[in-house]
Amino acid sequence: MWNKQQNDLPGAAASQGPGSTVATFNASAGQRVSPSTPVSRNTACLGASIQINGKISGEEDLQIDGKVEGPISLQGQRLTVGRTGQLNSEIIAREVVVYGKVSGNLRARDRVEIKKDGSVVGDITTARISIEDGAYFKGRIEIERAKSTTEEAPASSAVAVGAEAD
Repeated sequence: MWNKQQNDLPGAAASQGPGSTVATFNASAGQRVSPSTPVSRNTACLGASIQINGKISGEEDLQIDGKVEGPISLQGQRLTVGRTGQLNSEIIAREVVVYGKVSGNLRARDRVEIKKDGSVVGDITTARISIEDGAYFKGRIEIERAKSTTEEAPASSAVAVGAEAD
């Protein structure tokens, strides 16, 4: 009953995709959203019939179900490659989840997930990685360790001391 009411609301937006949660919000009506429903992140979608040749960059999460050839830069965001997605791209993002096919290097600040039917051919640089049974991966993996604040503090204070001495 709750889901039926949410889907019938005018102005309600739903995010659909592999493993996604349906988030519904009607700001104009001032209606409340369930506390377990994420509303802080918007996800843009490129459908299965979309083909892009060129650079993609942005400041929001992105799900690609179509074909893309060219670099993708979503510095602090999440990129989801849908089951029908085919990317021939160098990818930079906070998080990358692959259900489809990616050919090119991936650099994710937080994590990379290759799901069971996903395929990645290229080098991966990330802090965390998950490759499910049945996934295909060919390339090199480099795990970057996060710099701790104790390692950064002496370098910062040395710069500050040097700046005061000048």
